[in-house]
Amino acid sequence: MPDPASYGDTWAAIYDEVHALVDETVIDVLASLAGTGRALELGTGTGLVAIPLAARGVRVHGIEASQAMLDRMRAKPGGADIPVTLGDFTDVVVDGEYALVYIVSSTLYGLLTQAAQVACVRNAAARLGPGGVFVVEGFIPDPARCNAAQLLTGQRVVGMRQYPVEVRYVWPSELDLMAQLAGLRLRERWRDWHRAAYTGTGGHVSIYER
Repeated sequence: MPDPASYGDTWAAIYDEVHALVDETVIDVLASLAGTGRALELGTGTGLVAIPLAARGVRVHGIEASQAMLDRMRAKPGGADIPVTLGDFTDVVVDGEYALVYIVSSTLYGLLTQAAQVACVRNAAARLGPGGVFVVEGFIPDPARCNAAQLLTGQRVVGMRQYPVEVRYVWPSELDLMAQLAGLRLRERWRDWHRAAYTGTGGHVSIYER
């Protein structure tokens, strides 16, 4: 398993350039799910979700493996006010309970083994308070690109540089089993943050509860 900070350290300088736009609907949904409780983001990155969510009045805590990503977040307005634990979100422990734990932008797929992904889901479940929910956003791969190991690798060209991309995708049915092992069950699944009906293609937003 590679160093969990390596992806963030490699991408931090251009991450906002590639992922600068966050649909306000994402923030609407997460704020609604958090309610008056606290939220925990796994893989905070440069704060693209955490900062606007905190601006809505949600008490957000983050876990991020990359110091370079965290430094980028801290340099943004409001970013320095969000507490972030530096570490691997598969096993790092944070204090207290949360109404919402979420992992977006297929960040779960950055864990390259099934064991690591299972550990992440277990860690998320352990952080939930009574009535809390765990939200996972992920893409559904093109079947033509699928393989037995469920690994996708490639390069993304930004400017004159190439940046590595390596993920282990998870089918929704597999994710449901991971959640079941962690004591969770599927409450809702949508195709996107606009709550479109799930079709089994494109992507999914899955909401789990105890």
